[in-house]
Amino acid sequence: MQKLKFKELDISSPIKKAVLDMGFEEATPIQSLAIPCVMEGKDVIGQAQTGTGKTAAFGIPILEIVDPDDKDLQAVILCPTRELAIQVAEELRKLSKYLKKIKVLPVYGGQPIDRQIKALNKGVQVIIGTPGRLMDHMRRGTLEMTSVKMVVLDEADEMLDMGFRDDIEFVLRDTPTERQTLLFSATMSREILRLTKQYQEDPQLLKVVPKELTVPETQQIYFEVKEKMKLDLLSRLLDIHNPNLSLVFCNTKRRVDRLVSHLQVRGYLADGLHGDLTQRQRDRVMSKFRKGSIDVLVATDVAARGIDVDDIEVVFNYDVPNDDEYYVHRIGRTGRAGKKGKAFTFVSGKEIYQLRDIQRYTKTKIEQQQIPSLREVQEIKTDMFLKKVKNIINTEDLEKQIHIVEKMIEEDYTSVEMAAALLKMAMNKENSTGGAEEEFQDTGASQGMVRFFINVGRKDRVKAKDIVRAIADKTGLSSRVIGKVDVFDKFSFLEIPDSSARDVLSAMNGSKIKGRSVNMEPANKRQK
Repeated sequence: MQKLKFKELDISSPIKKAVLDMGFEEATPIQSLAIPCVMEGKDVIGQAQTGTGKTAAFGIPILEIVDPDDKDLQAVILCPTRELAIQVAEELRKLSKYLKKIKVLPVYGGQPIDRQIKALNKGVQVIIGTPGRLMDHMRRGTLEMTSVKMVVLDEADEMLDMGFRDDIEFVLRDTPTERQTLLFSATMSREILRLTKQYQEDPQLLKVVPKELTVPETQQIYFEVKEKMKLDLLSRLLDIHNPNLSLVFCNTKRRVDRLVSHLQVRGYLADGLHGDLTQRQRDRVMSKFRKGSIDVLVATDVAARGIDVDDIEVVFNYDVPNDDEYYVHRIGRTGRAGKKGKAFTFVSGKEIYQLRDIQRYTKTKIEQQQIPSLREVQEIKTDMFLKKVKNIINTEDLEKQIHIVEKMIEEDYTSVEMAAALLKMAMNKENSTGGAEEEFQDTGASQGMVRFFINVGRKDRVKAKDIVRAIADKTGLSSRVIGKVDVFDKFSFLEIPDSSARDVLSAMNGSKIKGRSVNMEPANKRQK
């Protein structure tokens, strides 16, 4: 079926804005089917696998029907496990980011009930709960169901398998009969059909048949990495594998633009592709990619749909995709035409749970590897460089260069000394995209940081927060990772993580803080 873009759906601007922040441009098949249907007030049976975007399929309509000025409970979502309840609650909070008056609360066993009662007493419009704890609140009288407009049974097949049928019926019987009832399940058993017949009115069956997955013969690897280290890891892997063409996926257009800028600063031939580009701009970028005048293409999922290039050697999931299907589409861009490909996925924090869903969905084991150290990168780059040297010795005419070397030998330099000096010069140039600690030497900073001098201070009415804000605006670097900032009368010093030092230096020079043009340079080591 045709997927709809979120901007084509009849949903409010605050939710569209939140969806964009989350990195979604296009609705998944179950979302495209369910959202319009639920918004029309119909009961729905949604059959779709885990990882197909079911939460937003019912979460967006719930947020649309909830009256933010009414503090009574208006929607209840039943989940089989506390983990799923927490996950659904987090997604609804993201979707309701710009709907400040709507309160969402997960209730589940294992958490102190007093804390939940306290939150309920303040007024909650949407509850996500496990059947047992929900019944507990209902029996205590801490949960009033009379104003509920919608009930959702999420992963109904799992709830029935876990023996929750009586609990589900207890909840449904205690809610108004004119409520809207949504049921989502991966399978459609007789027991589920009996439940729908009893508690739903003329439900619409929305079925998304899982596609036959075609995960190519591609080596799939993931790295657990902190968000602020992703750029460094990408640089190291590009240096180690040196692919002729590589494709890097980000979840948002903003991330694409920012990453392209960082890669270009580091000397990589990179460009970006996303939905804000005109067709002419897209064609120009793709033409450069096909010709090899850029070798790193950074793209969003929707923009990458038109990419049909057989020679992509490596795919990088800079962000874990929001939809399991997207993972299959992404890595399918490499390993084509009988060639072997590689797919690297960067996993940060809770994204590890999304990766587990992807592995279940694709029925594929994704191998974890350790982040390569700078020393390993350097050794590999040295080996690659020496291979180039040997190739030149074996294949090219060096008569003119040999004559120059012979003249220098007459000046009492040995050929070994000259070779070592030339090798150092050439490798310094070759490694100009190496680690910041190599480029900036010792600036007297804390470990893992680079200390910078900047030509603005108190007399320019500049405070530490002004410098930090300017860096954040220019580079996207979080204020939390910026180290000590010392502001003096006419200048200041600050510490930047070495992984971001080069980008910050490039972005800040020539910019302005409080109207003053900025000159920034690595600091000299402090004298003791």
